[in-house]
Amino acid sequence: MQINTLQPKTKSRSKKRIGRGGKRGTFSGRGTKGLLARAGGKRRPEERDTLKRIPKLRGYRFKSFQERPVVINFDMLEQKMKAGDLVSPETLLKAGVIHKKKGRMPKVKILGRGEITRKFTFKNVLFSKSASAKLNIKAQMSNQ
Repeated sequence: MQINTLQPKTKSRSKKRIGRGGKRGTFSGRGTKGLLARAGGKRRPEERDTLKRIPKLRGYRFKSFQERPVVINFDMLEQKMKAGDLVSPETLLKAGVIHKKKGRMPKVKILGRGEITRKFTFKNVLFSKSASAKLNIKAQMSNQ
């Protein structure tokens, strides 16, 4: 027996390749028609659909987390407060002019709309330029 006379016991047979087009096996294990039967046919992920539904707005948007003061004008003070009253966030809350924000006492800023005829004492409030110009507030700033 020589090596060149050896033969295998069973003849080897090449595997039939299917799914390459032509007549080599109808649907080739891909089911029958439909989206998933197509080459490259993929379902869109649900995350993509939800992203597509969100309205797209241009530009950079940043909502400031700094709390803005509640604004009150002179005409509101004339209506709600009596002459000689102390104007502070606490007294304005009692008078019903302002409300608490998330359980906290808000900062208050006085604006200059309207005329002020009564005398008030201000404590722990901010003033706009027009309001401070109307009041000549420098004498009363010592309370802040």
